[in-house]
This record gives sequence, structure tokens and C-alpha cells, in this order.
Amino acid sequence: MLSRTADHLFWMARYTERAENTARMLDVNVETALLPQSAEAAEQGWRAMLGISELQNLFDDKYGLLTRRDVLDFMVRDPGNPSSIASCLNQSRENARAVRGTLTTEVWETLNTTWLDMEGQLKGRVLEKNPGQFFEWVKYRSHLSRGVTIGTMLKDEAFYFIRLGTFLERADNTARILDVKFHGAKHGPQSGEPAGQEEPQLDFYYWAAILRSVSAFEIYRKVYRDVITPSRVAELLMLRADMPRSLLACMDEVVANLGHVDNEASADTERFAGKLHAELKFSRIEDILAEGLHDYLTQFLENIFELGNRVSRDFLVPLAA
Repeated sequence: MLSRTADHLFWMARYTERAENTARMLDVNVETALLPQSAEAAEQGWRAMLGISELQNLFDDKYGLLTRRDVLDFMVRDPGNPSSIASCLNQSRENARAVRGTLTTEVWETLNTTWLDMEGQLKGRVLEKNPGQFFEWVKYRSHLSRGVTIGTMLKDEAFYFIRLGTFLERADNTARILDVKFHGAKHGPQSGEPAGQEEPQLDFYYWAAILRSVSAFEIYRKVYRDVITPSRVAELLMLRADMPRSLLACMDEVVANLGHVDNEASADTERFAGKLHAELKFSRIEDILAEGLHDYLTQFLENIFELGNRVSRDFLVPLAA
């Protein structure tokens, strides 16, 4: 496959997944902002989300003072923000259009319709009236895109590059959601115990919102059948291979799809991915928490960034220096 074709497919999938994960981060922030808290705490929550997305400076340059409305506008529709939902869906569509002949009609029409419908959603002020409804729509369209891809695409290199982009992006975003939420949580994960009894309801709603942000609330209940604790949330979203959005599940897919597209130049990249996968597979959450969750996730994000660069070097159009 031509490297430029692979590049368009890879980034088409990454941008679709990024739009969904941005919607997930915004949804949990909107939900947790409804809990009783000071204005300062609410602002810290929004700033933490901008920070972990590496968008704080870009936001400050444009808006200065932080308000919920401006953050939502910046993260959803701002064309100057390359990670806004509108920008991501536009880039996904443009990458798909560039390789229209490689995709099935169903995949192309799904992506194209998503872009066209999004304009109607924003013009209809759905975001202002009911942000949760808009975020659910974004997630649904991403689910639909993946389902149509799996259901209609030939399982060839094009398919595997799409899947590789999806799971690299998902690993990155799950790690970011974990980091920002645990880093800013009132009750950290180190002890693994429930919150103190002074605010048990707030603690439950906080962690439940985080689990729902990655579609994991029902899964948590099925796996643990007990009270929600920070350490179990971390374990579920990092080390459970049967949790679809966990770091380990993402790396399972990354390693498998790399194996399907390997070439004579990719051996080092496969080893790098395999090492990162093995570290997750054979780790215990107690050891990770003892070493420091924030440090672990920071290193993981650096490794995912490096892995993406290696994939670009070996298979795609190299990223600009």
C-alpha cells in the first residue's frame, strides 16, 4: 500500500476517535461541574482538562479568562483549535475523501453524513440547550463509523491501518482522562479505599461520572460487584484486557494490527510496542500506585507519542519536524 494512502486511513481513524474522546472528556466535566463545589474548584476542573489536552496556552491566547461557555465553544466548534470536535470531524472527512476509492460506500457516507449533520447540530444550538445530548450524538456517530468499518471493509492493509489509528488514539485519550481525573481528584487512588464518610455521595457521583465517560460504569459493576474505589477504577481502565477502552485492550489491538502490516523496516517499532504491551500485561495496580500513577501515565503518554512517530516513520508520510 502507498504510504500516503495508509497515512490518510490512519489519520481518518485517529481524528474520528479523537472527536469521540473529546466529547467524552467534555461530558464528564459538564456532569461533575453540576456537583456542589466552589467556583474555584469548578474552574480547576476545566483547566485540568485543557492542560491534559495540551491546549491551555492556545485557549488563554484567545480567551484570557476561563468560563464554561468559552471552554465548550473552544473544544467543540473553534476552527482554530485542531483538536476541537468540529476540526476533528472535518479532518476525518477530508482524509476519507482523499482515499475515497479505498473505502466502502457505507464508510464514506457515514463519515460525510456525520460532518454534514454536525453543522446542523451546531446551528440548531443543541450544544447550548443540552450539551449532554450533543456529546451522545458525537459518540454515537463514532460508534457507527467503527461498526460500518468492521461490517463492510475487506480485512486487508487498509482495514488494519484504520484499526491501528483507532487504538493508538484511544490509548492516548484513556490515559489522559485517567491522568486528569486522578490528578485532580479529592480522594486519590493510592489507598484504594472509598472516600471518607463526610461526602460519600459526592465521591460516588464523581467516580461514576468518570466511569461513564469511558462507557465503563456497568462493566465496573459486573466485574467488581462492590463500592466504587479509585484503585479499582484505575485497574479497570488500565490493566483489564476485557475492558474495551482500557490501556491494555488498546495495546492488544495495536500489537495485533502492527503484525498485520509489518514490513522490513518495522521490526524495532514492533519491539517497542511489544515492550509497552508486556509492561501493562504483567503489571499489578498496587505496584503502579506505589510508584505513582501520575508518573506512570506521563511515561505511558510519552511512549504512545513515540510509538505514533515510529509508525509514521515506518509506514506513513513522516511527521513534520
